[in-house]
Amino acid sequence: MFRLGLIINPVAGIGGAVGLKGSDGMVAEALARGAVPKASERARQALLPLCELAERFELLTVAGEMGAGLAGELGLPCRIVYQPATVPTTAADTRAAALALREAGVDLLLFAGGDGTARDICAAVGESCHVLGIPAGCKIHSGVYGVTPAASGRVAARMIAGELLSLVDAEVMDIDEEAFRAGKVRARHYGQLQVPGDLRYVQAVKQGGRESEELVLADIAAGVVEQMEPDTLYLMGSGSTVAACMAELGLENTLLGVDLVENGRLIGQDLCAAEILTRIRGRRCRLIITLIGGQGHLFGRGNQQLSPEVIRAVGRDQIQVLATKAKLAALAGRPLLVDTDDPALNRSLSGYLRITTGYKDQVIYPVANPE
Repeated sequence: MFRLGLIINPVAGIGGAVGLKGSDGMVAEALARGAVPKASERARQALLPLCELAERFELLTVAGEMGAGLAGELGLPCRIVYQPATVPTTAADTRAAALALREAGVDLLLFAGGDGTARDICAAVGESCHVLGIPAGCKIHSGVYGVTPAASGRVAARMIAGELLSLVDAEVMDIDEEAFRAGKVRARHYGQLQVPGDLRYVQAVKQGGRESEELVLADIAAGVVEQMEPDTLYLMGSGSTVAACMAELGLENTLLGVDLVENGRLIGQDLCAAEILTRIRGRRCRLIITLIGGQGHLFGRGNQQLSPEVIRAVGRDQIQVLATKAKLAALAGRPLLVDTDDPALNRSLSGYLRITTGYKDQVIYPVANPE
């Protein structure tokens, strides 16, 4: 019988929706701002495809909210191999649990978290255990995660069903969160983990570095600014492509946050999800975003301020996606991805989107997440 290990980092991603751009050392502050833990729900989305295969695998996990609690809710029998000493749990519990699962001989270790969790798994078991991440963090630069929680579950289901999936080395990356909050991305390689290699379901490592096509970015920015309408709110998402639009407007930009512009003026900076909803309620609003190079994610990677509620309030038709053709070509035909915490919203965003690729130049490109 296939042995599946499960670890959930209960506080993964807790700082995202409240604008903290990470959760490391920020749990208390996130809770004080009204953050709601979502890692368990992300793990639930991954485990749902496995419920119909319950008789074909043994689930080994951690007591309480690190795994056994969710297994019980889903009616999945499980064997507890590690008991955390304290609540709330810590990174040390993640590492100890990973070691216990490896010693128990799991065939695949499924874990829910972000890059910090991936670092802990890597430090504990390295390449001695086959793993796959369920994306639940604020920042996910590592290549060890499924493109969505459901996709991670699909990969695990294929392995449990006996399909032959090659195992590949995937990078574990993480960034300096303090520098990240100051608008600087400093990524570092922490090692490799072995993951099932299914390009439809497992994300690529996020590309670093700055966009080099300055003239193309200038053309995109000129077109966007020229078409801005009066008395309309513009939510300006994160990334260097959107930053070029802010530079064209002559406005200060939050590179890794969400700003609000109206009539050529900056009226809100680095807004969290709740602030955005309050500011745009009842107003005509457009959202200007770009995709993450190499991965193709539009939502769910470092921009959790754009919550499902915010996206619904804006509306699909009022979302303008910006990208150079080189950035799209680098995806090699893979669709754009949306990984919100709302599967129904993910489905509603699927289809073809118009992508602004230059001055009055657009292409259509698919958004088609795996289910």
